[in-house]
Amino acid sequence: MPEDSVVGYREVLKVSKQAMVASFTAADSCVTKLAEFFPEAAPVRIPVQVTRFGADGSPFTENTVIEFGTHEVVLFASEMPLDFEDRVRVENSDRSLNTEAEIVAMQFDGGKTAVAARFLENVANWIIKE
Repeated sequence: MPEDSVVGYREVLKVSKQAMVASFTAADSCVTKLAEFFPEAAPVRIPVQVTRFGADGSPFTENTVIEFGTHEVVLFASEMPLDFEDRVRVENSDRSLNTEAEIVAMQFDGGKTAVAARFLENVANWIIKE
C-alpha cells in the first residue's frame, strides 16, 4: 500500500464503551508502517496501559495508544523490552478492554518499536467497523 494512501484516511469506528473515534492520520508513525502488513486493521486512538511480566514476575508497565486494530489484533508503539511470543496485558481506562495478548509482529524504526499483539481470547465487540 503506498504511504500516500494512508495520509488523510478517515473512518469512523464504534469502540466498546468508548466515544466515537474518527480521523487518525499518522503517515510517519512506525506503527503505520507495521499496519501495512495487517490490511484489515483500522486506525483508532485508544489510550491503554500495557503490562509485561518479567521472568522473575516483576511487571513492566507503560502507557501507550492503540493506533490500529482489528477484532483480534492491536498495534501500538512501545519502549518496553519485548520479543516475539511475549505475553502482555492490554487494558484501557474503563476496563472495557482488559485482556491478554501475544506479540506476533514487531518493526523497529529509528529507535521506536511498533508492536502487533493478538488477543489470546475472543474479545467480543471491542471494535466494530461500521
